[in-house]
This record gives sequence, structure tokens and C-alpha cells, in this order.
Amino acid sequence: MDTSVTPDKIMQVGTGFWASKTLLSAIELELFTHLAAGPATMSALEKKLKLHPRSSRDFLDALVALGFLNREGDRYSNSPDTGVFLDKKKPSYIGGILEMSNSRLYPFWGSLTEGLHTGKPQNEAKSGGNFFEALYAEPARLEQFLKAMTGLSVGAGMAIAKKFPWAKYKTFYDVGGAQGAVAVQLALEHKHLTGGNFDLPPVGPIFEKYVESFKLSNRLKFVGGSFFTDPLPKVDVIVMGHILHDWDLDEKRMLLQKAYDAVPKGGAVIVFEAIIDDERRQNAFGLLMSLNMLIETPGGFDYTGADCSGWMREAGFKDTRVEHLIGPDSMVVGIK
Repeated sequence: MDTSVTPDKIMQVGTGFWASKTLLSAIELELFTHLAAGPATMSALEKKLKLHPRSSRDFLDALVALGFLNREGDRYSNSPDTGVFLDKKKPSYIGGILEMSNSRLYPFWGSLTEGLHTGKPQNEAKSGGNFFEALYAEPARLEQFLKAMTGLSVGAGMAIAKKFPWAKYKTFYDVGGAQGAVAVQLALEHKHLTGGNFDLPPVGPIFEKYVESFKLSNRLKFVGGSFFTDPLPKVDVIVMGHILHDWDLDEKRMLLQKAYDAVPKGGAVIVFEAIIDDERRQNAFGLLMSLNMLIETPGGFDYTGADCSGWMREAGFKDTRVEHLIGPDSMVVGIK
């Protein structure tokens, strides 16, 4: 056997759920938020987090080995990245999407094989429920979901604020903008911009509370409606982030047509999410996200930049381009 061939990667990925669930449980226990106040001993953490002595050392030291905690002597502390991104008291907290992954997605992914056989969702729909209907009917659950979308989108929002030529435009709306992470980042970076979020009415109070925390209520407004039944706001730029992948091909085309109709000549639409590379070989996160759409939706799927550019041209956009943002996320820009 070729000695350069090893099973290391197979074992790492095959048992990857061990590491994933260890991190997710640490977030659920708010371990990193607690340690933001300063280093703590194992016995102190056992008491604070109600850890059993049998589990605590392996749990904490596994987080050290994974790079999420530091340990000096008998005291544990956050690593630089968990200290910034997993402390719930910091505005940089991205744990919302991981909280949702822990409470909802983790058990549903156990049925992936069934989904591969049937092509049907493996979430609440299996028992006759509807995730989105249930979500929007429960304010606390909706707020958790919108915070999760903030964790997923805030980095991309910062990149869009830097990379798109906003000096040419005055107004924008983020369609399905959730808590408002992208809109806030655009307004913070560009003082001349006004706009807001177009989303279902129950999102309004959560968006307004988030925007007010940044003192941007005078420039960012909420418009309630459904992008399936209502026209989109007439603005210079329409943004759609982590929206198109929820829907089937006909629905994707319809939404892009509505975006085209909403912007003036020279206006733009920005679609961003984990855009799959055209060769479908590199962006593993985007491909796995598309499997997540199998788990979560009746017809949703992720797509390549070439796919999206083609749909934009069908809608009437004359110029399109794909530009990387951050991590697995890219944006596809269409100019009318």
C-alpha cells in the first residue's frame, strides 16, 4: 500500500460531529461568556455550569486541544477568537447561528440519508409542521432565529460595505434582512445611505430594537410585507442575503425579476450567500449548505456564481459579476 495514503482525513471528517457537538454544548452552557469575565478553575466551572466531575476535565481539555480554550496551570480562559465571537455580551457575538444549529439542525441532520433517498425535508415538516410558520408565530423563537442570521451575515455585511461602490448610490433595502445586520453595517460605513429592511411584519420590532442600539433609526426603516405577494421597495440597490437558496428555481427567478423591477436604470441587485464555485470542487461549506436546504426546505438549493449570473441576465440585468466577500461567502452583483 502507498504509505503516503492515510485514513486521517476520513477519520477526522467521519467523527467530526464529536468536535462539533462539544463546541455547541459549550455555547449552550455559555462557557465562553462566563470566561469573558476572567480565567476560572475547573472546580469553579463545575459549580457555575453544573458539570459532573466525571465529564468536566475531558470536556474542558478537549476545548483546549481544539483551540477554543487556553489553560495556564489549573485555570481556563477563552482563546482570542472565542473571546471575541462567542461572548454573548459582545456585539461581535456570532453564536446565534450555532445555537440554532445545536437546538434544531443537529438532530435533523441525523436523517440526511432519508433525505437523500426521498428528496424531502427532514425538519418539522416530517410531522406535519411548517418551520417558517411556527417560527414567525413565536416571538422568542423568531428573535433567536434572527440573531442566528446576524451571526451568519454580519461579516459579509462588513465586506459588502467595503467592496461595493456605494458612493454611486443613495438608497437601498435589504430584502429578508432579518435583524438588520447588513443594513446596519452599510449605514455605519456610509453616512449618506438611507434604507432599511423589507421583511414579514413580525420582524419589525426586533429590527427596530437592533437598529436603535446603533442609533441609526433616523436612516434605517422597516417595511413589512411578503416578497412573494408584495412589490419590493423602489430604491437604488436591492440586497438579498441568504434568501435565494431557500427557494426552488422558479421562485429564485421570480424574486430576481421583482428585484429588477424595483431598481432604476443603473441600479443594482446584490445577492450574497455561500456561492458555490463554478467547478463545484472547492466551496465545501456552500455544498453542505445546499444539503442543509434539502433538510430544511421543499425545493431550496445553493448555486454557483455562473448560475446566479445567468438568472440575473434572464431577468434583464445587463452586467453581472461575482466577487468574494469573506470565508465561504461571495456576492453576485447585477446592474440594470
